[in-house]
Amino acid sequence: MIVCLVCIILFLLLFFLGQKEFIKSFSVSLHTLLRENMQLLFLGTLALFVGVTVAVPAQEKRVHHKPDLSDHVHDDAHGYQYDHEAFLGKEEAKTFDQLSPEESKERLGKIVDRIDTDKDGFISHAELHHWIKHRQRKYIEENVDKHWKEYDQNKDGKIGWIEYKNTTYGYYMDVEFDDVDDKASYKAMLTRDERRFKSADRDGDGVATREEFTAFLHPEEFDHMRDIVIQETIEDIDKNGDGKIDLQEYIGDMFTPENGENEPDWVTTEKKHFSEFRDMNKDGFLDANEVSHWILPGEVDHADNEARHLIHETDKDNDDKITKKEILENWNMFVGSQATNYGEDLTKRHEEL
Repeated sequence: MIVCLVCIILFLLLFFLGQKEFIKSFSVSLHTLLRENMQLLFLGTLALFVGVTVAVPAQEKRVHHKPDLSDHVHDDAHGYQYDHEAFLGKEEAKTFDQLSPEESKERLGKIVDRIDTDKDGFISHAELHHWIKHRQRKYIEENVDKHWKEYDQNKDGKIGWIEYKNTTYGYYMDVEFDDVDDKASYKAMLTRDERRFKSADRDGDGVATREEFTAFLHPEEFDHMRDIVIQETIEDIDKNGDGKIDLQEYIGDMFTPENGENEPDWVTTEKKHFSEFRDMNKDGFLDANEVSHWILPGEVDHADNEARHLIHETDKDNDDKITKKEILENWNMFVGSQATNYGEDLTKRHEEL
């Protein structure tokens, strides 16, 4: 009864949205699913109802570079949001923003005790660097956890390529992509996923361990996946298929002017960056090596820079390490609270006035 009700609601919703072609494909797939057991029918219908989140694989967001520690500008004169997100991680920083100053300082003290791994009473650069790297990697681990439960269908602690392919593309594979508008795009996505999976699967057994699956989902974090990241970036931007990126393709990936729209200043700046910095051999194109320097600048370690910054700002006796007391005296640089947020809001309003 529940299955039928869900199907009826979905059918009516799609009808009023005018999705006639989708209704047609839905009817075909529903006829097939009815031959399967009721559990599979319910799961398939539920997946379709929530937006076809499993059956229709979303195009991965291309990573142009290793992510910075925060989306905020690193400018201590206007607040410490960058430092908070770097030190705590983006999600945990939001939690601290809801705490009272007393609660924030109490929790910070406990965090300091965890950072001091050798229990000598000091936080060294190495310990702080390791902590920041750990917090930034946590979002990756949480993302992998979410997908791991979805794709490990037989619960054996591994994810095979067949499991991933069937879970992600199973519905469309059955009809050879005939029911999607852009058949070529979905076939290309399947090919691209298989190529990336094989690169992540270092022992070539067709089954991904947790570490290998992490490399599949977040290739920019693994040195052995660099070539895949570069190749996918070029494929996405290279519209004429010559294997290189010209200036028009480079800008077109970031900005497409509307009718009569003037070119923003940042586009002019990006054009200058292309010619002066990105195009190192000055041939008018970005090849694989130049794309590598653009999207994966290995020499930049944001966590290392932030650890040095925090120590420099709080190390009052200049011994290149900081104590718990020094950190708590400068607690609002490390963590936020309701009070610090209120103060930053006042500062912003004053600047706007």
